[in-house]
Amino acid sequence: MKIFKFIISKIFLRKAILGIGTILLLCMANYITFTATRSILSTFQGYRETEYINQEGVYTANLDPNSHIDMGVISENGTQAVYDYLNNNFNYAFYTDGFIVSVPNSYDMKISLGYMNEQYYRLNEFELSQGTDLDFDYQLDGEIPVLIGKGLSKTYPVGSTIKIDEFVLGRPVTLKVQGILKQNTYHSNYYALNSKTYYNFSILIPVNEAFINNANMDLKLNGLIDVIMLKTTKEEVTDLSEVIKDNMGLEFNFFSQKENYDYFNEYYLHSLKIIAITTFILFIVITCLSIWNALVSVRLMLKDFTINLLVGLSYSKLRKIFYSYFGILSFINFIVIFIITAFNRYGCWLRKDSTFATYGLFGLIGMDWLSLLVVVLSDIIIGIIIVENMLRKIKKVPISLGVLQ
Repeated sequence: MKIFKFIISKIFLRKAILGIGTILLLCMANYITFTATRSILSTFQGYRETEYINQEGVYTANLDPNSHIDMGVISENGTQAVYDYLNNNFNYAFYTDGFIVSVPNSYDMKISLGYMNEQYYRLNEFELSQGTDLDFDYQLDGEIPVLIGKGLSKTYPVGSTIKIDEFVLGRPVTLKVQGILKQNTYHSNYYALNSKTYYNFSILIPVNEAFINNANMDLKLNGLIDVIMLKTTKEEVTDLSEVIKDNMGLEFNFFSQKENYDYFNEYYLHSLKIIAITTFILFIVITCLSIWNALVSVRLMLKDFTINLLVGLSYSKLRKIFYSYFGILSFINFIVIFIITAFNRYGCWLRKDSTFATYGLFGLIGMDWLSLLVVVLSDIIIGIIIVENMLRKIKKVPISLGVLQ
């Protein structure tokens, strides 16, 4: 232990600024690695989730960025005309969410309402932990079957009812819990695949034609923005764009999911390249600083170093000390990143941010743990490179009894 303290203090911490700087750079590189890895894993999940619409004849609606929504111009009759055209000419998947309501629950979370038609429900194949599939053949004046997230399951088990003032219908409704989603079920953005909304505190409401016809403008307009057209052609969705423009005054574009992927990759891969280059440069700087710092320190304390070699210190022991030191640094960085991540996850619960609240060990979910594992592996690799190169350089330093004279 005495030799360990001597080597660490005299080699790595001899120049405090360099030593602390190396530690901070390693922490920065680790955090960038963690963040990039988690983003990549989230993107792969997005690709896997949206694969069902990456097919020929499937197009996703997108409001043109230059088209301004003026609710004073958009009329109820015009919007209904668009939906009549949709119902008569297309098979489409309807989904929209983000409508927040207050529903009593164990965590005092605001609840997000999501609305989907049967086509969307069949495409997504929602996994349930309890309950049965949704029934879309219901009457508006009766109980509406719904799916709820994990966070609501204790308060509202399967078969229970939830009474809410339904904003989009403009009247109170009774919802009956038909099933409970598996924990951390999510929905990825079609255009930003690494962006997710979690359903742990959501209520998913099935909508049929009668529901949409009786809903207010907010639901109809939001539902159009991301509507998925199935088994159609480019010419047919172009005609639909003209119908929307004529009746609502809005410019809508329709893209295949491959086009959405290409749009996403254009900026995302560029960002990843910048992150990868930055991380690589940081690791190079860390390696060079560590080796140079160790070599300079050994030369400055050559007499003390020689004495330690004579009284029992060997290069094999020195290797173990170096690995122990970098192991300690890596462990500290691991704990720091772990705490930051856990705090961010837990922060969603503190802020009552229901769309990002997740369940997991210490608050971390699968992609968090895998990203931490990548950080550990990268530290092992960089540690081996640094230690072995340091020893190779140190062994070249001439050691003899003459330095004791």
